[in-house]
Amino acid sequence: MRQSGFTLIELVVTVLIVAILAAGAVPIMQMTMQRNKETELKQNLRQIREAIDAYKKAFDDGKIRKTVGQSGYPPGLEILEQGVVNQTDPKSRVIKFIRRIPRDPMSKDPDLKPAETWGKRSYDSEASSPREGVDVYDVYSLSQKKAINGTVYAAW
Repeated sequence: MRQSGFTLIELVVTVLIVAILAAGAVPIMQMTMQRNKETELKQNLRQIREAIDAYKKAFDDGKIRKTVGQSGYPPGLEILEQGVVNQTDPKSRVIKFIRRIPRDPMSKDPDLKPAETWGKRSYDSEASSPREGVDVYDVYSLSQKKAINGTVYAAW
């Protein structure tokens, strides 16, 4: 009478095949996760930059109170979310430029507020050496890691 079941060799071969398949899947999963973070970074940068441009347009159109020496760009990212009083509206309604400030997906510090995860470039600084100032002309990622295409996230 013969017993049915798997031999030790059959089990070892099966485990080996599963291990080889898993080893091939891990790099693909890591690449997919990085690609998803990069897509999120691009979307977040675009969203904040569009809000900064909308603020500048509202300033140029006279909807935001002007003071001497202002560039027309927001003094901080938070004001895009909080909003400003519309100077041309008789009811003095608030204009908001973004629903919420998104986080930099490349930021590792969960304790930072979303606006603190971004690097900020003021209007009077050069693109090659951005620095903060009295306003926010542009934002960039603070991450110095390289993207899939070889560029540094901070240069996006």
